[in-house]
Amino acid sequence: MKNVAWAVTGAGHYLAESVAAMREVSRKNRVCTFVSRAGEEVTMMYGIFDRLSEISGGGYLEEIFFEREEGASSPKAGRFMMKRFDLLIIAPATANTVAKIVCGIADTLPTNAAALANKAGVPVYVLPTDVQDRAETEPPRTIDRDLCRRCDVCEPKEACPKGAIGEQIDLVICDGCGVCADLCPSGAIRKVEISVVTRLLDRENIERLRAIPGFTVLEGAEDIERLF
Repeated sequence: MKNVAWAVTGAGHYLAESVAAMREVSRKNRVCTFVSRAGEEVTMMYGIFDRLSEISGGGYLEEIFFEREEGASSPKAGRFMMKRFDLLIIAPATANTVAKIVCGIADTLPTNAAALANKAGVPVYVLPTDVQDRAETEPPRTIDRDLCRRCDVCEPKEACPKGAIGEQIDLVICDGCGVCADLCPSGAIRKVEISVVTRLLDRENIERLRAIPGFTVLEGAEDIERLF
């Protein structure tokens, strides 16, 4: 059994796949989860937030640490210096997170964890959202105004437990429950797949990350389980 640290950033691409992989990892290993402020928001809007507690159950080295609770110094990341973890997995990692790591910036919980893990000789595995030149990804639900009938009484708006529906869905409030999509008679509330092209700058940063001793770039979420 290994003690695994997992850092969650504000990335949506590869998020569901990373959560599924870490769920499998947690069956035979202890997983301690470090969640950035953006990561907390994004796991909520994708309807994945509650799954974090299925991966990190709350015992020692199986806690969930939130950046909003950790303060600017991220003291819980100090566990890396105490050799409490066998490895750190950052999956998925935003372009912002990768850029900060390669520039030596440690001002979020995940980037602080990466810096201290590297200093302590703990191997760090990173799954960048931009690891492929082009990707098809599915953002959270939005309201397609071309399909919306502008009903006199909007059933999704009335039923939304978070009060997140207006002219569009307030994704900072939304918890991704999907009740709205089920109730919309015109199917206007939906997820739409989009194509994303990786910027040259982000590709360059990924290559810089590969060159840092102690860091390994993962090519997909399927690589996570292969680490064990």
